[in-house]
Amino acid sequence: MIMKLSQLFTKTLKDAPADEVAKNAELLIRAGYVHKEMAGVYAYLPLGIKVLENIKQIVREEMDAVGGQELIMTNLQRKELWEKTDRWDDKQVDVWFKTQLQNGTEMGLAWSHEEPITDMMRNHIKSYKDLPVFVYQFQTKLRAELRSKSGIMRGREFVMKDMYSYTDSEETHQKFYDETTEAYHRIFERIGIGDITYTTFASGGAFAEFSHEFQTICEAGEDIIYVDEKKKLAINEEVYNDKVIKDLKLDKTKMVKKKAAEVGNIFSFGGTKCEQLGLMFTDKEGKQQPVILGSYGIGITRLMGVIVELLSDGAGLVWPKSISPARLHIIRVGDDEEVVAEADTVYKKAKAAGHEVIYDDRDERMGRKLADADLMGIPTRVIISPQTVKKGRLEVKERTSDTVQLVSVSELLSEL
Repeated sequence: MIMKLSQLFTKTLKDAPADEVAKNAELLIRAGYVHKEMAGVYAYLPLGIKVLENIKQIVREEMDAVGGQELIMTNLQRKELWEKTDRWDDKQVDVWFKTQLQNGTEMGLAWSHEEPITDMMRNHIKSYKDLPVFVYQFQTKLRAELRSKSGIMRGREFVMKDMYSYTDSEETHQKFYDETTEAYHRIFERIGIGDITYTTFASGGAFAEFSHEFQTICEAGEDIIYVDEKKKLAINEEVYNDKVIKDLKLDKTKMVKKKAAEVGNIFSFGGTKCEQLGLMFTDKEGKQQPVILGSYGIGITRLMGVIVELLSDGAGLVWPKSISPARLHIIRVGDDEEVVAEADTVYKKAKAAGHEVIYDDRDERMGRKLADADLMGIPTRVIISPQTVKKGRLEVKERTSDTVQLVSVSELLSEL
């Protein structure tokens, strides 16, 4: 990927579009990470893709660790599958985008994938010996959301990781369910929001009677949750009552009301959906049984938006090192031959050492370059100027610190 700013086609902007009200989208647009196509629909530009791919890789590693196998399903979906489970009707699922083929055949545009993947599994699951199976994908989902004022935190088109578990018993299902819950918390920890993300008891909506959400404390979120901060558990306001509190063995006097953003969820379907779709298996006694289904989602683009809402400051974005599009932001001051040579050398050495680097080699004034560096939010900034070359040092500053250090190239690479 091109990481020299003189060659990158995107440009930073002083102002976001006048109709954009979400902080996350405003900053991402101004910094050149996303482009707003329309309300709730955003294109992801080179730097934005780098962030999304870094988030996806963390999620991928944790899903692989619990036995997940990656695939990609189609976005076009057959009407008859969803009719079998009574989820084609707009009264049951109110977020459908639907279209027609030229011959008049009605199709759905994917908002979820339980039905198509379960139908596909009929080709691969026949016996208890074929189970368990855990599959996941990263895919663009389409939902006719009424509210699209939260930037990339709630879009009509968004990237989601959805995983599906197929097991032969409730016990095996529950074991995987618990392992995935732990994997989700590892993901949020690695991304930088682990300490403020809670397993939350909630309604299942169009998925199931109840579910577990993963809610991150965030003022820009659209949910209200009640949190037991010591036990790291929460209850969504929509199901918050004395019975639920008692069932979860929580103390109402210790529950704290918070605003939050849902970044993940888990649903249990039991054997109902597989039975509706004809996914059965032969057990050890030779009897036909419905496969047990679980569904596990994480909003990839939503996570990106939540991070921006939580960690940005008055100057711009602030990326955690684990998902930043680059580790270093090199700023070249002036075009003196020695400065250019030193900046080029640092850039090449950092790249050769395996680090992603943004190199500001533009013919711009120093103030503009520093402001853009703040806006773009890369963790570590390196300034190379006639003064630093004369001293034989690099000027290094972390995005979240005012402390400036003078170090050698070898010291910088060693520290990284």
